[in-house]
Amino acid sequence: MNQEVDKLIGEDGELETVVRAAQMIALTDATVLILGESGTGKELLAREIHRKSRRSNEPFVVINCAALPETLAETELFGHRKGAFTGAETHRQGRIQSAHNGTLFLDEIGELPLNIQGKFLRFLENGECQPLGKNTIEKIDTRIIAATNRDLAEEVQAGRFRQDLYYRLNIVPLTLPPLRERRSDIRLLIHYFTQHFMLKYQLHTPIYSRAVLQRLENYAWSGNVRELRNLCERFVLLHAGQVIETNHLPVELQIAQPTTYTHYTTEFILPDKGLNLGELEINLIRQALTKTYGNLSQAARLLGLSRDTLLYRVKKHEITF
Repeated sequence: MNQEVDKLIGEDGELETVVRAAQMIALTDATVLILGESGTGKELLAREIHRKSRRSNEPFVVINCAALPETLAETELFGHRKGAFTGAETHRQGRIQSAHNGTLFLDEIGELPLNIQGKFLRFLENGECQPLGKNTIEKIDTRIIAATNRDLAEEVQAGRFRQDLYYRLNIVPLTLPPLRERRSDIRLLIHYFTQHFMLKYQLHTPIYSRAVLQRLENYAWSGNVRELRNLCERFVLLHAGQVIETNHLPVELQIAQPTTYTHYTTEFILPDKGLNLGELEINLIRQALTKTYGNLSQAARLLGLSRDTLLYRVKKHEITF
């Protein structure tokens, strides 16, 4: 496996808390729901859980729910018997059966077609899997890990996701922070990815100027770690052994504005005596919750956070509302 997809890299406190929780829960067979924006490393965390589990020597099967055609989703998941429908010329094993005794990772579970969610819920509850065209039921033993960048609570309210399936998946939620909230890890990640691609392509390491590093640290990274990794690969390929200056940056980084929260620095001045950042965070969260009458999604938008990140911080500070 390529080094850059083998593990989560970072020393950020919030990230380390999530990784520690994942390592603890890996020792059980509990269902896990990994939350986070695209590119934050949800599959990496799922693989880490599998590696630390008693199932580590068994299959780790990945299903990208967003790539499942609605008309073929059932047979892809559960399989089919020969003659089950027109064109079914052979028996076909489903992805669920392939994960027997191992781990089944459902990426982008929020995209699972609504008409399949009920059958999948039945499988979650009792391990029963019935391929199309087969009269008998198969019992499958697999550990379930799901991931999504969607707010499943909002998807439930909108009628796009079954509430009972959401509750069944949301036994152990783990939220990965976006890269813009673990800014102290950016230089570490740049070094890690640059060294990896230097070795992979057998090229000289590019040198990042101070101005470039500052720009990279201040960028919003909407694509998160994946976006940073791809940029490092580009730098190694195009600027091996060279000094990278700001004019070498992609257009979006050359014209990038400060991240969503930095514009407040023109309105807020740090007192000479300093402040308690933890107390300030608690106060702002309480204000946002008060303004939105306890609506987490609306409060998160006021604070420039994802709903899951806000929920994590509410629990961390034991804030009641």
